[in-house]
Amino acid sequence: MREVDVAVIGAGPTGLFAAYYAGFRGLSVAVIDALPEPGGQVTAMYPEKLILDVAGFPSVKGRDLVANLLAQAAPFDPCYLLGTRAEKLTYADERPVLGLAGGERLRCGAVVVTGGLGSFTPRPLPVAEEFVGAGIVYFVPQPTELAGRDVLIVGGGDSAFDWALTLHPLARSVTLVHRREKFRAHASTVSRVLALPIRVVVNAEVTRLHGAEVVTGAEITVRGGAAETLPVDTVVAALGFTADLGPLAEWGLRLDRRHIVVDSTMATNLPRVFAAGDITEYPGKVRLIATGFGEAATAVNNAAVVIDPKAHLFPGHSSDGS
Repeated sequence: MREVDVAVIGAGPTGLFAAYYAGFRGLSVAVIDALPEPGGQVTAMYPEKLILDVAGFPSVKGRDLVANLLAQAAPFDPCYLLGTRAEKLTYADERPVLGLAGGERLRCGAVVVTGGLGSFTPRPLPVAEEFVGAGIVYFVPQPTELAGRDVLIVGGGDSAFDWALTLHPLARSVTLVHRREKFRAHASTVSRVLALPIRVVVNAEVTRLHGAEVVTGAEITVRGGAAETLPVDTVVAALGFTADLGPLAEWGLRLDRRHIVVDSTMATNLPRVFAAGDITEYPGKVRLIATGFGEAATAVNNAAVVIDPKAHLFPGHSSDGS
């Protein structure tokens, strides 16, 4: 059974900062995430999107933010257990023991849950269920792979419009289809897309996909109108996702719907289990990446005292020794 001081569940920005801060405090760290790459939803859903509300960065691409967080934690050599889930929580000698998918067990001094919205699954495009060929994607990890293609984006939220902006300079053509006339995306992003030579079709749905081994076309039907077939190489189904806590919901954590309730120390109702980031709930909670960073430091500092009662709650600033 492997042992570690702090197990961080979730490798999104908050989890990666928690890994850095635990290392800064001299604690050994394991970071666990069901996704195969670090970065959580940032990596999976909007790696090329500019993030504007991280302190110290006028703007930073999601991919670059994740790379910087990994570099920040690297000197402390955290162990990354990616592509696996923390499924069970038990205790041995009053210390948490995590049962991981695949049977491995991890004995921890403390656990910090930073799972964002929990595990998430893209909402499927209905017509794609009957299409067995390639060309349907729900995320675009490498936008350059779609260079020179005819791309159809389905959806009306932030992700759909973000992908439209990102892919427009690369793709041969970009068409966005939404089943309603109003969009859920931020108004400024919608305005930027509408100002570009991107075709936006509203009150319409994708009713059929064409092709054998790969997508070659898509049939679009406007409400009350005739069907139109477009040449399409790739369909980006940006229809949102469903999220749930997965196995964490069975641990006995105090929940407010799908959020974990914490106190001012980021402690949950379970011994030696803390939480930080979007997954937490407390009065006045604001769900921002910047907020998650502060919560991660609070959780780690309080976990350090639980692990070693002789430790100081606040170890000093990182610049104190320079």
